[in-house]
Amino acid sequence: MDIKEKRILVSLIGSVLVFLFYALYVYNKHIAGSPEIINDFQFWGKAFLFMIPVAIVAQIIIHIILAIIAKITTNEDLDIIDDERDKLIELKSVKISHYIFLGGFMTAMIWLAIGAQPGLMFILIFSSGFIASTVSEMARLYYYRKGIK
Repeated sequence: MDIKEKRILVSLIGSVLVFLFYALYVYNKHIAGSPEIINDFQFWGKAFLFMIPVAIVAQIIIHIILAIIAKITTNEDLDIIDDERDKLIELKSVKISHYIFLGGFMTAMIWLAIGAQPGLMFILIFSSGFIASTVSEMARLYYYRKGIK
């Protein structure tokens, strides 16, 4: 497995773990005690704003650990140079990610327009962002394995 594929796989696993742990934390700390908080806009704003730095810091730490492990095991640095193939793979995966998030956002707006609770809208947006990120990483891994057509 190429080092770029390893970075993608580690990033994918890290994203899934961070999302699951954060979702469990928010549920156990806030939602389980008072389910009516789901429709509180201030709660969702705080939950989103706190998730961003948590995810960024977690990804940085995970990639630093990967770099240290790669240096110890193979005694070579991580390849940080991206060529045209890498950039094309990134563009294709970002395109897929944007379509998935847009679909989730539109679904959330439709549910809100037909009278669903606002909490459902936030859950759909949050979930579509996570799914878009996950599928984007899986697409990058697929394109590195199978090539670009």
